[in-house]
Amino acid sequence: MTDETSGGHAIETLQVEDRRYPPSPEFSRQANARPDIYGKGFDEFWSDESKRVTFFEPWRELYEWKPPYAKWFIGGKLNVCYNCVDRHVESGLKDKVAYFWEGEPEDDRREITFGQLQKEVVRFANGLKKLGVKKGTHVGIYMGMIPELPVAMLACTRIGAPFTVVFGGFSGESLSDRMNDMQCELLITQDEGWRRGNRVPLKANADDALDQSSTVKRCLVVRRTGGDINMQQGRDVWAHDVLKDVDDDPKKCPCEPMDSEDLLYLLYTSGTTAKPKGIIHTTAGYLVGVSTTHHYIFDVKPKSVYWCAADIGWVTGHSYIVFGPLANATTGIIYEGTPDFPDKDRWWKIVERYRPDILYTAPTTIRTHMKWGPEYAQKHDLSSLRVLGSVGEPINPEAWVWYREHVGGNRTPVVDTWWQTETGMILITPLPGITTLKPGSATKPFPTIDAAVYNNAGEEVPPGGGGYLVMRKPWPAMLRGIFGDPERYQQTYWSRWKDTYFVGDGARVDEDGDFWLLGRVDDVMNVSGHRISTIEV
Repeated sequence: MTDETSGGHAIETLQVEDRRYPPSPEFSRQANARPDIYGKGFDEFWSDESKRVTFFEPWRELYEWKPPYAKWFIGGKLNVCYNCVDRHVESGLKDKVAYFWEGEPEDDRREITFGQLQKEVVRFANGLKKLGVKKGTHVGIYMGMIPELPVAMLACTRIGAPFTVVFGGFSGESLSDRMNDMQCELLITQDEGWRRGNRVPLKANADDALDQSSTVKRCLVVRRTGGDINMQQGRDVWAHDVLKDVDDDPKKCPCEPMDSEDLLYLLYTSGTTAKPKGIIHTTAGYLVGVSTTHHYIFDVKPKSVYWCAADIGWVTGHSYIVFGPLANATTGIIYEGTPDFPDKDRWWKIVERYRPDILYTAPTTIRTHMKWGPEYAQKHDLSSLRVLGSVGEPINPEAWVWYREHVGGNRTPVVDTWWQTETGMILITPLPGITTLKPGSATKPFPTIDAAVYNNAGEEVPPGGGGYLVMRKPWPAMLRGIFGDPERYQQTYWSRWKDTYFVGDGARVDEDGDFWLLGRVDDVMNVSGHRISTIEV
């Protein structure tokens, strides 16, 4: 029995998994990550990795750490849109595909090159300027998975307008809460979206939110379905009307130089009782963090086609559909719909059509495909896949093995990644080509990440024991606070142990130093006096 008041294990673990998957020699030979990556010092590693981002003015100081507040790449000036779009066009990649987009209706497809993306972003940014958006204006975005969503995000970053993306499945009330908290002056939305053949009433939901918003003055509406929607005169305006005859010359809309620590975006985490927390992410550290992790963890190559099947409305989409991949000039796939429309093999049709070598999705989705059976995947050629990723929750070993066998052809590494909205970037993960994989384990902290498992007394738990996951050093993409609520930031993440980031997840470390995530510490059951994570049930 665990004594909650002692230094005993905070959470007991029952999981036993002894299967091992070492990297193949062929994969290791060509892997982006080399074995010496873990031997680099903290300052050396991040100083070197910062070179993958272009600064208009170089940074003077790598970081400043005054717990719980970090600053990174101090003194530098840069622009996220320039790093994600313009510099690739300037370096000769204007004809490289930035996104393959597929709508839920199967004949809706677009191929958008970096050159085309630049023109669309410039037009959109100039359209925003026509509506009064300037550096420092706060913008809300409430859209489905259409190309105009990353275009809108990039247009905001080009101008220097901080934004918040609200997931298109959220209600009007959730949207108004977030816009009011951030004090957004403009909302960007669309008429409707598609989900399993049904129209999603995004503009109608936005109308409900706008009725409860005291700060939003204008609403810019992108046409998607052509459905009949309400447009309020003087407030609502169609994007195609605003963008008509707008200049798409990048020289007419230069990228605004931003300080390294300027606010890039807020992303709200949902509280069950309290109001949502607006997680602050800033410019340089975030971009360096997501581009670096994207490069090594997914082993991205210049000719890679990469599909992160998350929604851009979540942090996974921000970091690993938009900013990380585009900073690395990676060709991505965006799909609007669900995995089972019109049939349960829709995803595998997409893999066969666009030939991605990397797929990144959630355990819940993998388990859904397991339930449907492997025959849907077996109907299609998935041989292009080279790396599989998992995100969002701990993956159970059975789903991990099924994913590798039936989607990866029993040959692909599975990178089980752990991170949060708050961390901004992946923190615990295998590195393909180096790491011996264990189904169900996120394995090792990313280079320089100082992760540990503590018991209730704040002592490190010995191998095999369960406890609370913590971080003991800063990292570039870490949250900089909760918008407008520094006390809540301190209380939520930093009050448990001195200068230590309290994750809120349970974990254990095995004898090899590999981490096994046990889910949220509030998802713990008491069984005969033993506290057991629900992930193990």
